[in-house]
Amino acid sequence: MKNGIYIFVGEGSRFPSGVFTTTQDAEQWIRKYSLSGILSQYPVDEGLYDWAIENDFFKAKNEHQKEAKFIQQFTCASIEHFHFENGERG
Repeated sequence: MKNGIYIFVGEGSRFPSGVFTTTQDAEQWIRKYSLSGILSQYPVDEGLYDWAIENDFFKAKNEHQKEAKFIQQFTCASIEHFHFENGERG
């Protein structure tokens, strides 16, 4: 993904606990504290829903998938992501 940032969401958290411009900086911080969670790359200045549609990773199949409730909870398995357990990439 061009111009993406990396966001870390710790295990059991509903909100991110770190935002990074490189995986190297993110992994260094995750290892430092032996964190568990998911590091994902997100597009900048674009919603994930729109990015997924523009890159042919998602197509709305019915009307409810075009509504705010769906879009505000949207996630996409096609974004680059890494799982961590106790600071180690797994």
